[in-house]
Amino acid sequence: MSVLAALAKCKGEFGKAAARQTAALLERVRRMRIRDPEELIELHETVLFLRAHPQSARVLKLADQILFSFSGRVGGLDQEPFEYSDVSGIAGTGLGTTFSYPFAKSLAERHGGAIHIDWDHYQHADKLGPILGRLIPEAFADWAVAPHPDWRRWYEQAGGNLGWLISRVRPDVYDLLDLPLRWELSDSSVSRSHARIACKKIFYHSGPFLTRNNVSFTAEFAAPKITATRLPRQQAQAILDIIIDASAVRYRELYGFLYPDLAGVFHADLGRGVAFYFLGIPRKWRLPRREYYAGMYFKNGVPTGYVEVISSREEGGVRMEVGFNLYYTFRQGETAWLYARLLKLFRERYGVTTFAIDPYQIGHQNDEAIESGAFWFYYKLGFRPESPEIAALAEREERKLATRPGYRSSPATLRKLAAGSMAYNCG
Repeated sequence: MSVLAALAKCKGEFGKAAARQTAALLERVRRMRIRDPEELIELHETVLFLRAHPQSARVLKLADQILFSFSGRVGGLDQEPFEYSDVSGIAGTGLGTTFSYPFAKSLAERHGGAIHIDWDHYQHADKLGPILGRLIPEAFADWAVAPHPDWRRWYEQAGGNLGWLISRVRPDVYDLLDLPLRWELSDSSVSRSHARIACKKIFYHSGPFLTRNNVSFTAEFAAPKITATRLPRQQAQAILDIIIDASAVRYRELYGFLYPDLAGVFHADLGRGVAFYFLGIPRKWRLPRREYYAGMYFKNGVPTGYVEVISSREEGGVRMEVGFNLYYTFRQGETAWLYARLLKLFRERYGVTTFAIDPYQIGHQNDEAIESGAFWFYYKLGFRPESPEIAALAEREERKLATRPGYRSSPATLRKLAAGSMAYNCG
């Protein structure tokens, strides 16, 4: 077994001996010089998991040392393997994408020197013509007579930074420009390797993870209430900046993070080292007859995923659709427990009587959810299909799973199961 494989195996081992073994392997890989991009990515994701779920203080310290060395480790390597969406954001790498106006504005204001227009991949530079022509009189004259004006030259002469452009155009105009941006992360604190929020106390995993078999919605809902605290505006903005950065390096934007209500940002300690920050949106951006909330969770200071929910009042109570996302790196942790804690919090704060899951979350036009068997994850937690036909199919599949050793639902069957929504009635 390779050192990397042995280290990955440590993610599911606990106790003092396991902690010592993990630390010894981390010491070994800390001294290794790995030049294969795929192996470096594997190392990064394993160590980042261990940083979020450390077995001991020594494991945490070594994990941080390795992660904070990544900018030097990836130097001189082919960057393309590091830019795929499931692994992007590693220190020393970069990414290229198109951000909407709110995200681009926030990123440019805080990381301006590291973000620029990716001219090599801008296929519609002519869209800048009317804009730069209005902002720069000399460019307008060039635009009027030259068949192919050099818009990049005019842009750079005028200031050449994204913040200059964003501050001079309306949000809708910026979005129409469809600007590809290039973000060089270098050794920045926004990279996935470095991103942390302050933790008062680290939760060390000395015993096995809480699995789905350990989780009961009934028991969680009956447990002591989770306290949520509203953040002062300055602290709310600081947390939102971290949330935007953590999303952007993964090529992700959420509606709630685009249009946040800074007066309504809350923090909740979910236990076991998990801090949850959630927020609503200002009235002008709210959805008709529905409420929207979004949030991000941090495990021992490390961003590990996000959630967005939409609730509506119906006869007999409040129905809430939950979009739950745990970043791929952390899916071997305590997923079911975290999900149950989030639902408990939402039930307590918003009076939810029915939780629902959109078909996409369980596999409709979502291959990743099919591959992970998302339908059965939710089914075994107590969710049931709302369609009688799908419910009957699920019952037949459940009997097969119980009576045929080694049986697994086929992808085709999982797609049928994912054709409709699921719901959990909590009264």
